[in-house]
Amino acid sequence: MSILRGKAQRLLLCCSFVLLAFLASCKKPTPTLSLLVWEGYADPSFIQGFEATCRCKLTAAYMGSSDELVAKLRGGAASNYDVISPSSDVATMLTRSGLVAALDLSKISNYSQLSPTLTGMPLVKNAGQVYGVPLTWGPNPLLYDKTAFPQAPATWASLWDPKYKDKLSLWDDLSTVYMAAQVLGFGKEDPAAIYNLSDAQLEQVKAKLLALKPNVRKLWTTGGELTNLFQNHEVIAAMGWPLVTNQLHKAGLPIVEEIPAEGTTGWIDHLMITSASENKELAYALLNYMISAQTQKMLSDVTGYDPANPQAAALMTAEQRHGLHLDDIDAYQKQIVFWQDVPRRAKYTEIWNEVKAAQ
Repeated sequence: MSILRGKAQRLLLCCSFVLLAFLASCKKPTPTLSLLVWEGYADPSFIQGFEATCRCKLTAAYMGSSDELVAKLRGGAASNYDVISPSSDVATMLTRSGLVAALDLSKISNYSQLSPTLTGMPLVKNAGQVYGVPLTWGPNPLLYDKTAFPQAPATWASLWDPKYKDKLSLWDDLSTVYMAAQVLGFGKEDPAAIYNLSDAQLEQVKAKLLALKPNVRKLWTTGGELTNLFQNHEVIAAMGWPLVTNQLHKAGLPIVEEIPAEGTTGWIDHLMITSASENKELAYALLNYMISAQTQKMLSDVTGYDPANPQAAALMTAEQRHGLHLDDIDAYQKQIVFWQDVPRRAKYTEIWNEVKAAQ
């Protein structure tokens, strides 16, 4: 009996080890995707659905400019992120950088639903391969507090009026350089010429922006920062994002968004997977989820940006479709000079830094 009891004890001990090993295998760490994206692109309202479906966790860091994104990736941080959302001013450069992976579109079933106008652009294509999927697009509009403007400012040039001393905010981004170039008429014949200015033209832009500095209370770097400036009544007008308009309307502020007579610049944001990502299959699932019509609608709810998937419009109210200009999309896009690759980006950055540093 003692022999049998000993065998039983050994068998029980062996089974216990097997059970513990099985339980340990069930407690694998939750897969995590790390994102470096613009504000609003990882909102819990739609991200939680992906996390629940794929049983994973998303972490997001936010960027304030395209240059910040590129600096982080080139500074060795590329391995820290799985998915990024570059805008159209740096997307082309990234396709040639080796920092992002070419996509297998067969793994992104919703790609065929995207706007052919957007997917037909060469922004994220190189050597016959595609490196990104369009996510959203929109303008960099003029935002103003209508209680401070008896009449709407019709042009960007009106911001130079001395009566707006210390009452404006500008984006700490090359978009402000583009805006000054438009005011100077450098894009009148060819709108895209503002992305390839000569040294002499850039010096004129610099002088124009220096003349605007007395009216600038603060440069903003994040959408949340600009929202706070308006909420605290520190500024009455700014170049902004539709995201900021959305946030201020929800807060009950009388902010109006418009595209001035000179037009404005705008962007097409893409999702890309980094070459260093160790979670590429999960990243593919996220890209497919983010461009689905349902998620695109929720993304527009949060950001006020236009969806890349036209099927999202059917899920919106008539008021929302009108607010996003989806009922006159061609006319709306003609007012926007979408960001492009800037061949002399370093020179532009030099000029902008000189403007900021001037007293």
